[in-house]
Amino acid sequence: MKFYSTNNTSHQVSFKEAVFNSMPQDRGLYMPVSIPRLDDKFLNNLDSFTLPEIAFYVAKNLLGDDIPDNDLKAIITDAINFFAPVVGLEESVYVLELWHGPSLAFKDFGARFMSRVMSYFLKEGEKQLDVLVATSGDTGGAVALGFLGVPNTRVTILYPKGKVSGIQELQLTTNGQNIRAIEVDGTFDDCQALVKQAFTDPELNKKFRLTSANSINIARLIPQTFYYFNAYAQLLKQGKNKVVFSVPSGNFGNIGAGILAWKMGLPVEQFIAATNANDTVPEFLRTGVYQAKPSVQTISNAMDVGNPSNWVRIADMFKADPVELTKKVVGFSYTDEETLQAIEKIYSSYNYVVCPHTAIAWQALKDWQQNQPTGKAAGVFLSTAHPCKFPDVLPDHVSKAIVIPEEVKRLEGKTKHAASLGIDFEDFKKYLLENN
Repeated sequence: MKFYSTNNTSHQVSFKEAVFNSMPQDRGLYMPVSIPRLDDKFLNNLDSFTLPEIAFYVAKNLLGDDIPDNDLKAIITDAINFFAPVVGLEESVYVLELWHGPSLAFKDFGARFMSRVMSYFLKEGEKQLDVLVATSGDTGGAVALGFLGVPNTRVTILYPKGKVSGIQELQLTTNGQNIRAIEVDGTFDDCQALVKQAFTDPELNKKFRLTSANSINIARLIPQTFYYFNAYAQLLKQGKNKVVFSVPSGNFGNIGAGILAWKMGLPVEQFIAATNANDTVPEFLRTGVYQAKPSVQTISNAMDVGNPSNWVRIADMFKADPVELTKKVVGFSYTDEETLQAIEKIYSSYNYVVCPHTAIAWQALKDWQQNQPTGKAAGVFLSTAHPCKFPDVLPDHVSKAIVIPEEVKRLEGKTKHAASLGIDFEDFKKYLLENN
């Protein structure tokens, strides 16, 4: 399969090149030259396949012969070795729990798959791979664990100072080995801008073999489609064949993967883009005007993105019919106060604890369902992170109900190691050159 730049469809590369270069020099993003429609027999019988089987079939159709079947199966078996259960909370309201991986966040799907793909393509004796990643919370932890100890790779994680939770920061800064962290005195958008500028800097590209582990990398997007297909498979087992997905959305890679799954034939009735006060996309869906804006800090920090990178991919998938985009995707945004109220409602209604991002997705689903016929489709909201990552955000009585996983307990007492930088690119460039 070839992949093209969203800024220049004639610029086409192999999957390997798209993975290692992550972002074309024209600053577009890579997309498959053609999006394959999966076989109806497979789609209609999804409930008879396991998650790894679904993942292999989907990946095989997207990648073609870029990775031989046995090697691709081995990558998937190693990377996707945890569950993503759909849990029913009430009639037509389900939660897709995506935090059962090692970093307790949905980013494990993309980070683990991508790290193993990169390791597979890396040949002995090749130049070290330098992975740059900006994180607003969960991406960094997933990438750190995904790449920890992978030979011939080095990961540099940029995160905004004071804008990630304590547990998230420990996941970023306590790994050592081939993982290093930089605390940036700015926002996630500032971190993302530094990473993007590095990819187009001639001197850095001459000296280093740079790639990204953010969702701008196509190897992050592809595995995120797996859990949409798998969620539908679980619903089919319960006699549900119509589904609506409500997705907490920051950089829009998560919902972008869902839309890619739909383009491949997954029968999704509606996508709901649920955001916090960083409402660039909901505003666009309401007004038709896309206006990037500076990000603002909220309690749902992983969604504090004012200029989501993956929106260009979503727009690209609807370029033949832009009107269809505003029909297929609806947007809702919520304040911190509304987010806290949603956390309270979910706990009191279901005795179920969610992180603030998940609460926003639930509220968006419930608000959307208010104007829909009852029982029309199974509403699934995505739970993107374990609530233990946000103990200081949740109300005390809700926080006390969290069961702390063992891997989080092991983080306690570890020492933080992070460099400190401002938002000036020349300072970041100097850091990279001097800490080679």
